[in-house]
Amino acid sequence: MSARTLPLSRPVPIAEVPLDLRLKVVSAAGAGFPSPAQDWEETAINLVELLRLDRAASFVFRVSGQSMLDAGIFDNDVVVVDRDATPTNGRIVIAIVDSGFVIRQIVWREGRPVLEARNARMRYDPVVADESVEVWGVVRACVRNMQG
Repeated sequence: MSARTLPLSRPVPIAEVPLDLRLKVVSAAGAGFPSPAQDWEETAINLVELLRLDRAASFVFRVSGQSMLDAGIFDNDVVVVDRDATPTNGRIVIAIVDSGFVIRQIVWREGRPVLEARNARMRYDPVVADESVEVWGVVRACVRNMQG
């Protein structure tokens, strides 16, 4: 499959998200041993602060496709992307390839940046990040709706 077969939707600026968007925390959900400090936790989470969505350089994309399953990014996940972050080796990035947005991991191979998919069950051609490819931003966070 080529990189263009898995386009992402258009970037969505999120700097205008209401600053008072808060969710009430009911309790900590144990994924190990209960913490004695559990009773001292704050009672609200500000998603804008938690995901740092109030930055002008932050955008969100909805992922379409299965090219990044092995990186823990699934179809319909939402990723927070920073336009001002440096795309260093191993980072997940949004790039413009063949006039469409794709999500890939950037790795250096033989001194050249290459965009690679992360799904061992499917074949995706790696793309050399040359002058025809724009690395648009770096993925900072991923949000998943567990209800599908």
